[in-house]
Amino acid sequence: MVRVGLISDTHGLLRPEAIGFLQGSDIIIHGGDIGNAGILDELRALAAVTAVRGNNDKGAWAESLPETEALQVGEYFVYVLHDLAELDIDLGAAGFRIVVSGHSHRPRIEEREGVLYVNPGSAGPRRFKLPVTAGELIFSNGKVTARIVDLIAQEVIQTSR
Repeated sequence: MVRVGLISDTHGLLRPEAIGFLQGSDIIIHGGDIGNAGILDELRALAAVTAVRGNNDKGAWAESLPETEALQVGEYFVYVLHDLAELDIDLGAAGFRIVVSGHSHRPRIEEREGVLYVNPGSAGPRRFKLPVTAGELIFSNGKVTARIVDLIAQEVIQTSR
């Protein structure tokens, strides 16, 4: 089993609840709008980190962050970008089965045309009335399951089928 922790839109705030949720991850994916390099340092203390630059990630610390990233977990290829509206590849043709994004602050798990789309929502400062969330991908026995958790209420708000 491989556990991939998902976090996005921290905007400079890495909550203790997020750290607690991400502990035990084999890999952490940050979907952008990180806020500062210290967030990535704290996450790297927990697990290997794959991160992309969000539209609010500015300055010298963010220049080395890619706008998109790809990684392989077992037999699954995962594509990471901040804003799903900027997706400009044919995922199926490129072999991607999972997309992790951020930007909207709205947690969501959706499958379309054989691709699993996961936005873990926002784990940083609360925006409007949206929940403070993070997510995970569990890879086990050739299958993947996605889950999003409300970090404040400590409850699952969505899982993949």
